[in-house]
Amino acid sequence: MQSRTRLRALWPFAPYIVASAIHVIANATHSPLTTPTKALLMPLLALPVVLAWKTLAPRAAAGLLIVALFFSWLGDEAGLFFPFAPELPLMLGFFGVAHLAYILLFLRQLRVRRLPMWTVVYVLWWLFMIAILGPRTGSLLAAVGAYGIVLAGTAATSARCRAMIAWGGAFFLSSDTILAFRLFLPDAMPDWTSPAVMVTYTIGQGLIVAGALLTLRREDPVTAPPRADPADPASRAQESIA
Repeated sequence: MQSRTRLRALWPFAPYIVASAIHVIANATHSPLTTPTKALLMPLLALPVVLAWKTLAPRAAAGLLIVALFFSWLGDEAGLFFPFAPELPLMLGFFGVAHLAYILLFLRQLRVRRLPMWTVVYVLWWLFMIAILGPRTGSLLAAVGAYGIVLAGTAATSARCRAMIAWGGAFFLSSDTILAFRLFLPDAMPDWTSPAVMVTYTIGQGLIVAGALLTLRREDPVTAPPRADPADPASRAQESIA
């Protein structure tokens, strides 16, 4: 019964999944549909949040989710919405705000376990990226370095949440890693990496939002078991086993 309820809750993601698939194919084939389909992605991903709004608690967490998606949308469309300004700094700024919203959401509302020791790999990832790409970023070194910190922070703090969200954070980081190499080492990146950026991005964002909705959805107080307290060691042990 519970799995059937969760499956029904995922149906609102269908438009986003379809639009993501069309966009990735359009990107790979250099179709004119690439631009309009990209603009649809984050609004369509916000649709399940809006439809589930009355069932989500606390509302502040749902609000943070919407903030993260809104600034992700601005980051996606920085060049389209602000053609008079340099695109890359705007992208870094808008996505930086989105990541801060996600980090706050993960730490305050969605956490179910301690920070796993293996997340130190995200620190090593940041050091590796700065060492390889830093010399090629020019005047953007500070901005790129700061963005890398919040991106790694999103991936690391997502590991404190349910597995679906943790995988979403990892896919998001993978997407921006590929994108960074395309931006600063373009000659070394084959054409297939362009759709790869969007495949990993759409999967990452989708998993984060789906996992957040499953965590925040209010359950029937009569039939649902009590929600685990993240501060309780026994609850953390149960979550790690699950």
